[in-house]
Amino acid sequence: MATYKVQVATGDMLHAGTAYPIYITLVGTRGESPQTVITSLFLPGTVKEHAVECEQDLGPILLVRLQKWQLFVDDAWYCKEVRVTAADGTTYRFPCYQWLEGTTTQEFREGAGKKMADDDLDILREHRRKELKARQESYQWKNYAEGWPRCLNVESIFDLDADTKFSCTRAKSFTGLLIFQTATTLLSGFLSRPESWRSLDEMRSIFYRKEGKEIGAYLASPSP
Repeated sequence: MATYKVQVATGDMLHAGTAYPIYITLVGTRGESPQTVITSLFLPGTVKEHAVECEQDLGPILLVRLQKWQLFVDDAWYCKEVRVTAADGTTYRFPCYQWLEGTTTQEFREGAGKKMADDDLDILREHRRKELKARQESYQWKNYAEGWPRCLNVESIFDLDADTKFSCTRAKSFTGLLIFQTATTLLSGFLSRPESWRSLDEMRSIFYRKEGKEIGAYLASPSP
C-alpha cells in the first residue's frame, strides 16, 4: 500500500474557483493510481490537500490527470498547480496555469523543463505529441485579406478558449487605463482642440514624463 499526499492550488483571480468536484489520477513509471475525487468548492487562492491511496508504489510520478465534469451550469476552474509528495518524501511539482472548462480531462507533466530529446519514456513522448496536436488545432491561421498579415482562424474573440483570451482582471485593467488616458487627453486639450496640429512638436508637447510615468500635460494654445 502506498499513500501520496496531493496538494491542488486554485488561482487567485476572480471566478477562478469551482463548486464542482475534481478527479485526479497519478501516472507513474509503474502504473496509475485509482481515480480519486477531491471534495468540491475550490475557492480562489486556496490549496486543497487530499490523500491518494494506491495498492503499490507507482515509481516516479510522470503525469497528473485532472478531470472536471459539468452538470448544469458551466463553472470553469483555474488550476494553478498540483504538488504530489510520495511516501519517501519526494515532492513532484506539476504547474498547470490553465482553465478547465465544461467536461474535460487534462494531463500535466512535471515542471522539470525537459526537452523533447530528454523524453526517454513512451508515455512522455505520447503526451508531448498529443499536446502539440492540440496546439496545432487551436492555433490555425487564415488570410484576412490579400496583402494583409495572417490572423487567427476564428470569427471572433468569443470563439477562443479562456486561456487564450485576456482574463477578466486584465480586461478591466485595460478598460480602466483607456478611460484614464481618454480623460487625460481630453483635459489637456488633445481631443477638444478645434484647430489642426501645426507640427509634430506640438503633438509631443501634450505629454511629459515624470518619475518614469507618462502624465498628460496642459497644452497652451499656440501663439498666432
